[in-house]
Amino acid sequence: MLEAMTSFHFLRPWWLLALLPLILLVYLWVRRTRQQSAWSAAISQPLLDVLLDSSVASTAKRLRAAMWLAALFAVLGLAGPAWQKLPQPVEKKSDALVIVMDLSLSMFAQDVTPSRLAKARQKIVDVLRMREEGSTGLVAYAGDGHAVVPITDDRHTIENLLSALSPAMMPVLGSRPATGLALARELFRNAGLFEGRILLITDGIKRASEVSDFRDAAFPISIIGVGTSGGAPIPINRRGEPTRYLTDDLGREIRPGLEVSALIQAAQQSYGRYSTLTIGDRDLEIALSTALPTEDASIEVDREFDIWADMGFWLCLPLALMMLASFQRGLFVALTFAVMLPEPAFAQVSTPSSSASSVGEAAQSVGNPLTTVWNNLWLRRDQQAYDAMIDGDAVTAAQLFADQQWRGSARYRSGDFNGAAGDFAQDPSLTGLYNQGNALARLGRYQDAISQYDQVLADDPNQEDAAFNKALLEKLLEQQQQQEQAEQQQHDQQQQNQQPQGGESEKEQPSEDDSPPQEPEQQPEEPEDSSESENADETSEEDSSAARDEKQEALEQWLRRVPDDPGGLLRRKFQHETKQRLRNGDYSNREDDQVW
Repeated sequence: MLEAMTSFHFLRPWWLLALLPLILLVYLWVRRTRQQSAWSAAISQPLLDVLLDSSVASTAKRLRAAMWLAALFAVLGLAGPAWQKLPQPVEKKSDALVIVMDLSLSMFAQDVTPSRLAKARQKIVDVLRMREEGSTGLVAYAGDGHAVVPITDDRHTIENLLSALSPAMMPVLGSRPATGLALARELFRNAGLFEGRILLITDGIKRASEVSDFRDAAFPISIIGVGTSGGAPIPINRRGEPTRYLTDDLGREIRPGLEVSALIQAAQQSYGRYSTLTIGDRDLEIALSTALPTEDASIEVDREFDIWADMGFWLCLPLALMMLASFQRGLFVALTFAVMLPEPAFAQVSTPSSSASSVGEAAQSVGNPLTTVWNNLWLRRDQQAYDAMIDGDAVTAAQLFADQQWRGSARYRSGDFNGAAGDFAQDPSLTGLYNQGNALARLGRYQDAISQYDQVLADDPNQEDAAFNKALLEKLLEQQQQQEQAEQQQHDQQQQNQQPQGGESEKEQPSEDDSPPQEPEQQPEEPEDSSESENADETSEEDSSAARDEKQEALEQWLRRVPDDPGGLLRRKFQHETKQRLRNGDYSNREDDQVW
């Protein structure tokens, strides 16, 4: 009971403002009633009883009082009283988009400033920030296609990886958009989606059929062209070297231009639309305006969130009793109208998969007590935590989240890896095991982390992130063992160097098996012996401390490489996929391919 009282609040408190005109009406009614009772001062009571029907007047008063009370209950019910939470599945808009990015060598051309590649990256960022709902995937292709990010609603992951994408990291040179489009369709199948949009960002194709062969009304393909018709040479020099450009067999500079006609034809045949890249969002408005068979469909997310239960419907019971007791047509209509009023637009409940509400944006600080009270009136704790997470305040988000997995993610981002590992340990799924392994790795418990990765790989051998992290930690453990062996060898060597000095004191009383003692002038004095031993011990301790610091710094550098070098992970992933395709003979009959 006490918990319910402390948790009591209104989901739609703006409706309480309706009490102000209600109070004003009651005041005017009471005032009018008092004025009518002034007749008793001018007319004697026996005559007043004959002139006025007291039963009718008392009935009218009761009806009016019941009407005011019913209006009060209606306003309270519309305000949404709540004091307990109920689990509810989360749904999100099923607007899925896969971006297919051209990473052929021609994207290095600088006919648009600073380059076609930089413009394509920025345009993808604009796409991600323009889409408030829906999920997005990313595919890159050159001579072959590679999935960069599967279909996800985490746009920050895609943004973080964009800067690492470059034609220089592609294992197979060329420009084959069909390989990227095939992977895009595969991402839709893996996500269990039967419709979605494909956005191809490229600087040219050879034939429209490379795109139109994948036409499907459920998966329209729109195209944004990058570059100019005049084209520009392709720089291939490394940083610090003189500028060089890609040439053909005759030594002529290659200047690939943007062939708009082929791109327009390919987009029209694939149920999509074409636009040349622009500075603003006009190209995105055109390319993403394609319609899907079920435009407003939503899908259920595989998680639940506790939401406050609206208990306002309980106030319908006294309202119904009052209507039954009144038997007055006008009152019945008024109460029915009050109960059936629609909820205001601002009463929608946002979920962690949706964008933050304007009220949440207006009250982002949760440290101030007044702001906390204000937020509690408008947002649930999980909504406040999600807003704090989006704003980068992971510490506050960890304090507000009740869901262990969300709290674990917030603690991980805030650096509380011990708390994150404890939260992730409550999730027996592959995701929970993988996240727990990451937290343990950050704590330096490499062997425990490897055990978690082993469990993930046992159920899903294709989990490349777990395989990569496991291999990295195994290498770290190997280096740690080598460092410990080196320290042990150094320690043993120092003891061996000290052994003759320590043995000289015993040679002062030689035995039959001992060699002849040294001459007195050759024997070191005892104080010098003690000093040298102490200096040797101090040197050994300093060397061991320096070695430990060096090892710790090396381990931290290895750990920092995982988030700070996404390009290296993607490069190894692409190379691994290319090797597998080579074994399967997927690169036969490609003699006519051009490298740009």
